[in-house]
Amino acid sequence: MDKNIDLSSPIYQQIALDISSKIISGHYEVGDKLYTRSALASQYGVSSETARRAVSILSDVGIVEVTKGSGVIIKSCEKALKYVRQYTDIQTMKDLKRDIIGSIERQNKENENLREMIGILMDKTERFKASNPFIPYEIFIDGKCKFLGKTISDINFWHHTSATIVAIKRNNELLMSPGPYAVFIEGDSIYFVGDENSPERVYRYLFC
Repeated sequence: MDKNIDLSSPIYQQIALDISSKIISGHYEVGDKLYTRSALASQYGVSSETARRAVSILSDVGIVEVTKGSGVIIKSCEKALKYVRQYTDIQTMKDLKRDIIGSIERQNKENENLREMIGILMDKTERFKASNPFIPYEIFIDGKCKFLGKTISDINFWHHTSATIVAIKRNNELLMSPGPYAVFIEGDSIYFVGDENSPERVYRYLFC
């Protein structure tokens, strides 16, 4: 089969498109006689019926003329160009629709994953409350943080804030008990526990 054939659409439609493109490029000229339908079938590696349907499309839109005895004659380059443009517009719309649907599906999946992670966080928070009087606080790490790229250990977080980091939310993923080598990255949400003054101390230490 011709390497230009795209199996995402019906084969006969793609053959009609390929022939139209060759007319536009000058490979075939107006007045030229195409191969017989059986020869086209052999050229593209398809059945005679598929080749017949491709020729029927070209005939219906006025690109070729089919006559008994004379075979298939190229009739119009302009209509071939129009056919290719219309087909391309349709394919562009199909591709756009597919991309939009794919984006929505991915977003829904990400939202579902985030809801699950939040559920896990809430569950662990409730368990933590049962064994610890401190309630986790949250702070968002933006570009103004002084310690971007630094680890919890590098900046002696607990020593300067008397707070303990219990989780980091990053790219819709929740990292529980991140440990001393977790790095501060812009866009993170940091969950920490401490006394009632911890939020102010943490904010001042990270941003002031």
